[in-house]
Amino acid sequence: MSERKHDPQGLSFVDEMRAASMKLHPKNLAKEGEKEPEGPAVSEWEPSVSGFLQFLVDSKLVYDTFEAIIREDAYYVELRNTGLERSEKLAEDLEWFKDQKRTIPEPSDRGHSHARYLEQISDKDPQAFICHFYNVYFAHSAGGPIIGRMVSAKILDNKELEFYKWDGVLSQLLQNVRSKLNKIASGWSRDEKDHCLEETEISFKYSKEILRLIQSRAG
Repeated sequence: MSERKHDPQGLSFVDEMRAASMKLHPKNLAKEGEKEPEGPAVSEWEPSVSGFLQFLVDSKLVYDTFEAIIREDAYYVELRNTGLERSEKLAEDLEWFKDQKRTIPEPSDRGHSHARYLEQISDKDPQAFICHFYNVYFAHSAGGPIIGRMVSAKILDNKELEFYKWDGVLSQLLQNVRSKLNKIASGWSRDEKDHCLEETEISFKYSKEILRLIQSRAG
């Protein structure tokens, strides 16, 4: 059982989620990340087109799953149409790759594994689902463009991908979602909040596995 029983003074619950995630974010992908990078800096990555395509396909499966659950489950109504949705943007990028005569792979076990897990927890464990939602969408908004620019410069002739663009002012979209997440969490007990925070490491594990596809040569 968690030892924390009271909300940290002056912190919203999203602040708590952010603090938990920063402990696991590598310093080279987040300004306030606290974790030492496990591998080379992003600028030193050696992406492959096949690996990056697999990353996009697996990412799309995960975002498709998030967005279908949110669309269909009334518990997550606050998270509909936030402007952070990525499925349509990824579909546009994959269509561009098709136009470049690239073969689009099927999702790998990594994408399927995260998608299945999200489906399992969405109904029985909303606190865990919210943790994954926060970490996937907010991490992409922060570190995603850094990765996107690197990949584009190295292997895509500086093509600007839609996955790394948002309609509207991103900072405002994020602030709106922070408010919605705080509203959802306002009805949780302290133990439920702590359970959500404790899911952070699992969320990172799934995301890290998919991110590693960028440098793979398979496919």
